[in-house]
Amino acid sequence: MKNKRLVLAARPNGLIKNTDFRMEEVDVPELAEGQILVKTKFLSLAPVMKFYMLDGAGIEQPLQFGDTMRGRGVGEVIVSKNPRFSEGDIVHGKFGWQEYVVSNVQAYDMMYKVKQSTVSPSTALGVLGVTGFTSYFGLYEVGALKANENVLVSSAAGGVGSSLGFLSTIRSSKAVGLTSTDKKKKLLTEKLGYVAAINYKTEDVSKQIDAYLPDGVDVYFDNVGGEILDIALSKLKRYGRVVSCGRIASYQDGSGKNQSYALKNWHMLGATRSKMEGFFIYDYEDRFEEAEANMIQWIQEGKLNYHEDILEGLERMPEALNRLFEGKNQGKQLVKIS
Repeated sequence: MKNKRLVLAARPNGLIKNTDFRMEEVDVPELAEGQILVKTKFLSLAPVMKFYMLDGAGIEQPLQFGDTMRGRGVGEVIVSKNPRFSEGDIVHGKFGWQEYVVSNVQAYDMMYKVKQSTVSPSTALGVLGVTGFTSYFGLYEVGALKANENVLVSSAAGGVGSSLGFLSTIRSSKAVGLTSTDKKKKLLTEKLGYVAAINYKTEDVSKQIDAYLPDGVDVYFDNVGGEILDIALSKLKRYGRVVSCGRIASYQDGSGKNQSYALKNWHMLGATRSKMEGFFIYDYEDRFEEAEANMIQWIQEGKLNYHEDILEGLERMPEALNRLFEGKNQGKQLVKIS
């Protein structure tokens, strides 16, 4: 059996290029005791992957040339020599950009069974996986959202942002989303639970926030950093909360390390008695089942919708990653492998 995989061939400079990777075809090794062989169904994309190619993003060892590109996936167990897994099990975890995965099923692999069959297994990489759990715990725990509050979300049509409109509504609050196109604005308000949306490329963001949220912002869910964060800081209500989740504005830099924008409104945290807090989603790992159970129930009840943006073919992974930086993805960006 042969396995196709994309390995790192060059460090990125600006947008990802196909030549930053090399497609290899290698033999699938025989399994040792305790291992499983998984056939990949879908692979997930996230902006942090660009840092994996550069310096490990501060959470992984830097990739070396010839290493399989890192990334999460979902697939089917086709051979098992591990008593905890059976052939036919659907699992998600650290797959890498490849068609087949041999896993030791140890802690690092973060390999979990997909127990639900209500919706597509692809949702294990989106609304019912780490991406969705980031929305859930970021808004409810870090953001400490209460009833009748105002929520502002940047990159609202991305994987994390696309759940936050409904999650706000579920807590009897309202969310306004920031996005990059008028098509995405329509998606946010018609399909993803946002009461209003702002095109940050064509509209005056500050004025539009005032128009939609004249009382100010209780929770700003920040996925971008940079100038948008600066504007949001100036709109905080007293005791507001800023959830620091992503910083795609700085990922655009060719080196991936330099934040080119210096905040001017940081002092507003003190003036409004607000707080800004970052988090690491795996700190909530022991509560993933809680989030999954609640979100499945809300999907079944029609309270939570989701949107996936799916390309097909392993060779399209670089293109799919670039879509996150070009603002082309609508919802969770995935690639279907098989």
